[in-house]
Amino acid sequence: MIKVGDTLPATVLMEFSDVEGEGCSIGPNPVDVAKATAGKTIALFALPGAFTPTCSAKHVPGYVENQAAFKAAGVDEIWCVSVNDAFVMGAWARDQKTAGKVRMLADGSAAFAQATGLTLDLTSKGMGLRSNRYSMLVKDGKVVSLNNEGPGKFEVSDAATLLAQTKA
Repeated sequence: MIKVGDTLPATVLMEFSDVEGEGCSIGPNPVDVAKATAGKTIALFALPGAFTPTCSAKHVPGYVENQAAFKAAGVDEIWCVSVNDAFVMGAWARDQKTAGKVRMLADGSAAFAQATGLTLDLTSKGMGLRSNRYSMLVKDGKVVSLNNEGPGKFEVSDAATLLAQTKA
């Protein structure tokens, strides 16, 4: 399992874009984790699934609401990572109004989740292999802090906890 001091795995996540931007076409676009984190401070949080109750009601809204505070604390970007496809993450981004605040990144095949060792097997609930719920502060691709939740918990991966660690 990934730990403080480790480098994020060299994987590719996918991001849906509603509009064309600089070097970004409409639709799913690859995000090379190593390149996208180089020289940046990233507040990354991961969760089991888009549109799920805790994720939609508490987890994502906390990061959206605290985006300015994260920015003031030196965070360049906030990433939400989930084992869903880019189209689902794009729809969830619109629903949660994350544009310009939180990058909603798809780990469609769970490659990132498996490479970090932070997986959650929800096969019995019909959801297959998912990401565990956690948050981490990443500086230049290296994990500075990691808050891994216990099964069914939402106690340490919230925005307030990671924000306090960012300011420390």
